[in-house]
Amino acid sequence: MSFRDRTHAGRELALRLVERAGSGHLTDVLVLALPPGGVPVAAEVAGALHAPLDVLVAGEISTPVRPETAIGALVADDPPLYDRRSLAMMHLSEDRLGDVVVGERNELHRREYRYRGRRPLPSVNGRTVVLVDDGLTTGLTATAALRFLRRHGPTRLVLAIPVGNARTLFSVRDECDALVCLQQPPSLHAVGEYYEDFTPVSDTQVADTLHAFHAPA
Repeated sequence: MSFRDRTHAGRELALRLVERAGSGHLTDVLVLALPPGGVPVAAEVAGALHAPLDVLVAGEISTPVRPETAIGALVADDPPLYDRRSLAMMHLSEDRLGDVVVGERNELHRREYRYRGRRPLPSVNGRTVVLVDDGLTTGLTATAALRFLRRHGPTRLVLAIPVGNARTLFSVRDECDALVCLQQPPSLHAVGEYYEDFTPVSDTQVADTLHAFHAPA
């Protein structure tokens, strides 16, 4: 199964999550998207669950030598989460990546302000949090996001994605209370392989989607 676009993937994912909500497994839900790609998917999920939608902004850490390869992830002001194996293979240390981390964190905060302005991240304490992205390959960003959320006291933490690398999913399961993934191929090098239309989502699209959810009824 492939998806026409992120909206189609979100609708399919929402069907699975509505079933869980109907059985009482999801209550007092807050849907958080990993932007930008997770936002159109999460919008469909939040709409189906009649839940509020917001974003948890995360940044990827790469190197100038291989900018296409993520070796770490950042969320808020938490310490970076690194792929230790990749660091060793590239003969890199955290100290040597200090300037890269500063730059990525500045970009992360810029995006937070672009999406939410001065509005803070909603409280997750005591709530069911559904974290949504458009797919999962290395799992670094999702892991960093789930660990950040776990420390803030949700009652239940759910990771929901349309497609994810089966091996990566196995390692991420311990980071959440429930995992919902529609497609779990044994090998997934790029999330876009499972989408007919994988056009990048712009900052403007993210901000407009959030505005639609937060505008007065």
